[in-house]
Amino acid sequence: MTSTWHRIAEVPDEGRVHTAIVDGRSIAVTRCGGRVGALDNHCPHQGGPLGEGSIENGLLRCPWHGYDYDPTTGRPPEGFSDAPLAFPVDERPDGTWVELPDVEAAPRSVSDVLVETLVAWGVDTVFGMVGHSNLGFADALRRAEERGQLRYIGIRHEGAAAFAASAFGKLTGRPAACFAIAGPGSTNLLTGLYDARLDGSPVLAISGQVPSKVLGRGAFQDVDLSAVFRDVALSTVTVHAGSDHAELAATAVKHAVDGRGVAHLVLPDEVQDLPSDAPAATPVGRRADLAVAPSSATRDAAVVRLRAARRPVIIVGQGARGATAEVRELAERLSAPVLTTFRAKGLLPDTHPLGAGVLGRSGTPVASWLMNEADLLLVVGASFANHTGIAQYKRIVQVDDAPAAIGRFHPVDVGVLGDAAVTLRLMIEGLGDAAATDQRPDVAARWAIWRAEKARRAADDRGRGVNSAAVFAALSQHCPADATIAVDVGNHAYSFGRYFESAGQPVLMSGYLGSIGFGYPAAMGAWAADPSRPVVAVTGDGGFGQYLAEVTTAVKYGIPIKHVLLDNGVLGKISKEQLAGQYPVWQTSLVNPDFAEYARLCGAVGIPVHSADELDEGMKALFAAEGPALLHVHTDAELV
Repeated sequence: MTSTWHRIAEVPDEGRVHTAIVDGRSIAVTRCGGRVGALDNHCPHQGGPLGEGSIENGLLRCPWHGYDYDPTTGRPPEGFSDAPLAFPVDERPDGTWVELPDVEAAPRSVSDVLVETLVAWGVDTVFGMVGHSNLGFADALRRAEERGQLRYIGIRHEGAAAFAASAFGKLTGRPAACFAIAGPGSTNLLTGLYDARLDGSPVLAISGQVPSKVLGRGAFQDVDLSAVFRDVALSTVTVHAGSDHAELAATAVKHAVDGRGVAHLVLPDEVQDLPSDAPAATPVGRRADLAVAPSSATRDAAVVRLRAARRPVIIVGQGARGATAEVRELAERLSAPVLTTFRAKGLLPDTHPLGAGVLGRSGTPVASWLMNEADLLLVVGASFANHTGIAQYKRIVQVDDAPAAIGRFHPVDVGVLGDAAVTLRLMIEGLGDAAATDQRPDVAARWAIWRAEKARRAADDRGRGVNSAAVFAALSQHCPADATIAVDVGNHAYSFGRYFESAGQPVLMSGYLGSIGFGYPAAMGAWAADPSRPVVAVTGDGGFGQYLAEVTTAVKYGIPIKHVLLDNGVLGKISKEQLAGQYPVWQTSLVNPDFAEYARLCGAVGIPVHSADELDEGMKALFAAEGPALLHVHTDAELV
């Protein structure tokens, strides 16, 4: 084995030891009895960092368990045989030099096989935190990133990693990975993974694990992760030494994509670095075309009802995101309004003559009026959640690509099982002449009434902060039409649904989990999904407070999130729920920092807004800023 001499940047004083990084390697450097020693910085007992030890009675004492070694030769006292590797040292006029064996290329490992397979299956983004039980896999990620095959984003809390991966999947239909250590790192992923599970977002979760020889014996961070993840994940599998590693990685991605949910891999520490010459598994011949057509009988039954309807409306959910063009064309053929669930907000712009905005608790009176006047509801890719309030008593044609979704809560007149885009295209082709009334005048009239009311609300000012109608009127004016918007949970979300007029921007939210804290991490996921598009986060002070450290992540990676933060100093939604339940308001007040100053301390742009007359300039500054920026709007808790 060849070796090379390297200069040690700094040598400790007599009787001291410190850690030096030499040629990328960790060395325990000592000076004892006038001589300089250099030992491998890993105690042969349990790997303790010798460079953090001390010199006692001429011996280097390991800080973990008190094992002693000669500081220059590495020899232990008489009667012991274990010894760290000692390296030759030469003190020269130009400094102190150490001779280290040249680094040999690491053999291809199990982790390399796993990562190469994930990349082949289209996983190109990983959000996570590197730690002691996932280092082997992390190093394989590093090599793949150096090859330009994936992007790694190191977050500050694993929950943010899972939320970001969930948002990535909601936006693209492709899985991102979230990555954590054993024990608490992995359990921190769970909330974001439940968001992915309930909203049908493909995500791959990867957990480091304690070594197999101590697993189940109560070791440090010894948690049965497959048991923990069994409810949230479609599949959870531990990768063992004798496993077909490539196949397990391929199957995990396939489960996540085909099942639109979470797949989980557990990687014991010692397995990650095992050498492997197995080829990566590719998706060739492993994926089905999911754009399936409905049966001709159900398609024809639906078309008959559409032809006969006089006032049909189209209600679209997140499942119709891939059928935007078909929704628009069918609406225009029928002159039928398009109402959206909150998750599908923006699928048809509110500026379109048939765009009616959001239906339900977070919606507009435009949408609810048009639904109430309808004689047929064509519901595409929506789940009939009670928050949306789709009228059960109406005649309903439901289109969905999941059998379990058809008639999930109550019977429908016609249930059409098929891909939204394919099914609507077939309906358009078979529609012929329809008898529907042109409802564009009704849509325009209802919008005129609602916009007048919004303007009145935007002008309200009690001197206690900016009202939400004014905030979202300003955001409607300044938000780029090609932006992606991530919205957190809280009163601000209801106000966003009602007041923000979409120009077609897709909206990300924690739909069925309704998890506070989603908004800012989701914006990171949206940026990773498409860095060419502007990304806007809309949060309250309660939700942002849970993941506010992720501003530093945005600064580190140059993620240009434009963050509109509504700060009313209270968990406003909870306060209203307490009052609605005839409880006194209790423990919902918040103590907040100056969030604009906080953003600046993190290296981002921070812009304060205290009154409505500052909103326009604040929004201009927000969207003109380079990199991550935060607009801190002090809002009135009652004017929502």
